[in-house]
Amino acid sequence: MKWDKMIALCLVIGGTGYASYSLVSYYQQATLVQTIEVPPVSHQTKQQEQTIPTGNSHTSGEQWVIYPQEAHPKKGEHFADLYIPRLKAVLPIIEGTNEEELEKGVGHFSGSVLPGEPDNTVLSGHRDTVFREMGQMQEGDEFHVQTSQGTFIYVIRKMWITDEDDRTVIVSHDKPILTVTTCYPFRYIGPAPQRYIMQAELKQRI
Repeated sequence: MKWDKMIALCLVIGGTGYASYSLVSYYQQATLVQTIEVPPVSHQTKQQEQTIPTGNSHTSGEQWVIYPQEAHPKKGEHFADLYIPRLKAVLPIIEGTNEEELEKGVGHFSGSVLPGEPDNTVLSGHRDTVFREMGQMQEGDEFHVQTSQGTFIYVIRKMWITDEDDRTVIVSHDKPILTVTTCYPFRYIGPAPQRYIMQAELKQRI
């Protein structure tokens, strides 16, 4: 009986500790999210817009850019913001996808191109943030990514669920693509076994 009580006590303490850690983690992630009524865009003058070099267009109105070397972010740097109109939220984009970076915001996979460049830009975020509501997103919804090079508007073309070890989400593309990933199921307790993927095409550069 004594051992039963000790085991029960350990389980209670362990459960309480895990719950407290989860609540702290959730609060830290939640404070990264700002709620907005209208997704802000880059406020450039017509003269500024004319002086920004644009790349080849794949579709009408689509513009891409190549970042100058001095604009490339360092690991852990907050270099852009992700605006999600449907969820009326904005999160900081941090260079790197290690736990340290993901605690600060949405992580940019360093092996992928920067937002607005031709090829595949990969962003990952914890489901403890507004990413928990990503199930509300639909094909045709937009992601707005604001950087020093302008604001890039992407339109979701494809959404799917895959295994956590699926590396095909980071493959190269022949046009500007934004791939946004998070853990799935959204309300799974513990390390989630799958990933929720949203892939969007660049529509416009402002």
